[in-house]
Amino acid sequence: MKRVYMGDLQDHIDQEVLISGWIDVVRDQGKMVFFDFRDMSGKVQGIVLPGNSELTEKAQTTRPEWVVEVKGKVNKRPEKMVKEGVQNGDIELEVLDINVLNESEVLPFPIDGDTRTIDEEIRLKYRHLDLRSERMQKNLRLRSQFIQKCREFLFKEKFTEIETPLLTESTPEGSRDFVVPSRLHPGKFYALPQSPQQYKQLLMTAGFEKYFQVARAVRDEDLRADRGFEHTQIDIETSFVNRDDVLNLVEQMITETVESLGFTIKEKPFPRITYKDAMEKYGADKFDLRTDEEKEKGILAYAWVIDFPFFEKTDDGKWTFSHNPFSMPLPEHLDKLLKGEDVENILTTQYDLVCNGFESGGGSIRAHRPEILEATYKIMGYSKEEMTDSVGHMIEAFKYGTPPHGGIALGVERNLMNLTGESYLREVQAFPMTRGGQTAVMKAPKELTNKQLSELGIKVDKKDK
Repeated sequence: MKRVYMGDLQDHIDQEVLISGWIDVVRDQGKMVFFDFRDMSGKVQGIVLPGNSELTEKAQTTRPEWVVEVKGKVNKRPEKMVKEGVQNGDIELEVLDINVLNESEVLPFPIDGDTRTIDEEIRLKYRHLDLRSERMQKNLRLRSQFIQKCREFLFKEKFTEIETPLLTESTPEGSRDFVVPSRLHPGKFYALPQSPQQYKQLLMTAGFEKYFQVARAVRDEDLRADRGFEHTQIDIETSFVNRDDVLNLVEQMITETVESLGFTIKEKPFPRITYKDAMEKYGADKFDLRTDEEKEKGILAYAWVIDFPFFEKTDDGKWTFSHNPFSMPLPEHLDKLLKGEDVENILTTQYDLVCNGFESGGGSIRAHRPEILEATYKIMGYSKEEMTDSVGHMIEAFKYGTPPHGGIALGVERNLMNLTGESYLREVQAFPMTRGGQTAVMKAPKELTNKQLSELGIKVDKKDK
């Protein structure tokens, strides 16, 4: 007999079926035993009726979280016993046989409620159990649906999904890199990607014109509620566009995606607010435009922040980029950039998507000519040699007919926090890290064996913290 998912039992009334899943609840009433069974599609109530002592005895030995295979008949409930507003509330499964596939010990914490009250280290040690809770199941499935809807939109718009490398070159700009030692090249290191930024621009040079990927990004930065070592982004780059083209494309994708998932957007089209106005009005470049009533209703308030300063001063008085060194200045500021004049007033085509107080995505129109990228790095104090060492491959690529292009990276976790109302990144990730940077379930970081260190040509200098 073929397995039937519990969410599909309405199509099998008065039929015998086979279901598989977990015992959610078991209630021994003596002559009858009641169950709530669950699988990935939902729940159903089961009942062992009087008259079969062997089955009743077997049912009485079972416990919550045991994995079972159940044969039963799907019966309509009497009208007065229908549970309104409950999945499968108008049917019940008359249990005819139970096959125990795996027993379970008593769980280290209850999963039938809100597990946010459980100590973080315990939750993440047993994350595979925490993920069984209804809230975490809902969050992770919503994450999957969000990504699927975005993918479908981009395919419809003729985008090509392309993966970029996980082992790449370490660069001093941006956040700290996580580095990987090379066994074949002792003393040299790869870096894990902070973003696919340079590769996606090279794909524009390669003529793909419309690229995206669901990309993993890794940054060694201080951990906080909405930031971790690892995150996922929907990474988009497209050629022959200006800023409005990219904003309109992304806005359409976000609108179609979140509305198809049942959410309401406060204002369409999304407001566009300059960085200067945002700082003057809200004191920050990310803000929440909702009223208290709209917050209660889970409404989404999106806005674009535009016209960012291209450069900012470092502690030692030099210039560095405010967002991305590969950005294009606003067209009317290009001449200033090329001449290196009035640097503090050069504005960039950078744009951020904010929603409900979170930065949910960011991007820009990119430099696509070598002299523009060279001018940016010259303002930041790079010599010709330093420029060649850092971004020489990009400057070289731009000499071979790179088209105008731009794009964006949308943080999957940040967007899911907006949709779910969660306050912490870990509530929308399957296996996040603790606040101390330890992995869930597994024990990392940890020391390497002497053999591993020897193969990599590495000696560890253990310093006191």
